[in-house]
Amino acid sequence: MLTLDPKELPVPKLHHYLLGSIGPRPIAFASTVDKEGNRNLAPFSFFNVFSANPPILIFSPARSGRTNTTKNTHDNVKDVAEVVINVVTYDMVHQMSLTSSPFEAGVDEFEKARFTPVASDTIRPYRVKESPVQIECKVLEVKELGKDGGAGNLVICEVQKIHIAEEVLDENQMVDQQKIDLVSRMGGNWYCRANDASMFEVDKPITTIGVGVDALPEQIRTSNQLTGNELGILGNMASLPTDEDIKKALAVIDTPSFSLAKDFLAQNKPQQAYAVLLRVL
Repeated sequence: MLTLDPKELPVPKLHHYLLGSIGPRPIAFASTVDKEGNRNLAPFSFFNVFSANPPILIFSPARSGRTNTTKNTHDNVKDVAEVVINVVTYDMVHQMSLTSSPFEAGVDEFEKARFTPVASDTIRPYRVKESPVQIECKVLEVKELGKDGGAGNLVICEVQKIHIAEEVLDENQMVDQQKIDLVSRMGGNWYCRANDASMFEVDKPITTIGVGVDALPEQIRTSNQLTGNELGILGNMASLPTDEDIKKALAVIDTPSFSLAKDFLAQNKPQQAYAVLLRVL
């Protein structure tokens, strides 16, 4: 394993290791204005949501590693403490990328990339019509992490209003992850698209507590034929199946086999897999 001390690495190389390893990262497509009201639009992948109560988003327009200059977005929110965070979808990713060009201050990226500005309800910066989710925010604080190239500037934002396109909502008026088609940043020039080919579901143990891998029978727990993920699926069961549960599961199985247990685990059916594993291990 390669072991690195960040203090011994040049910033560009450290930047590569960090961004190549930590991803995919959501993109804050930030719309701001300067003191004269000139529009600015730029994407930042140092971004996430950090609280729902109060609703807080944080993104970081870092200092340039080449010139040590601050981004126009950083300068704007220092002067006008407001920002719209627009989400980025696959249909707009190339337009968005164009806005990341180092245009001079005062240049309107809405015009450069042909995005449609829409007036916000509570703040001065404009929303991006092409984005299916537009979040109006007040900037609470800009926390500058350093004065050298590559230093981040945490823009801490409180959500004032959220606008969501009807076409990305499901029948319960919640955001449908299959419809919104978000993109995110990886290392270098790479992006990631959240669609059927890349998304999968994992049950979250919010209201239940899994028995844990340590509670599984030894022959299952120590099997070198089961992966860590497969053991995790079994350990997430709220309780171990009873003898009666096991008997019922096996009653409808003609030929128990290890491959069948693996198939059940792939289908997220841990009780059936558990019953088969007890028979074959």
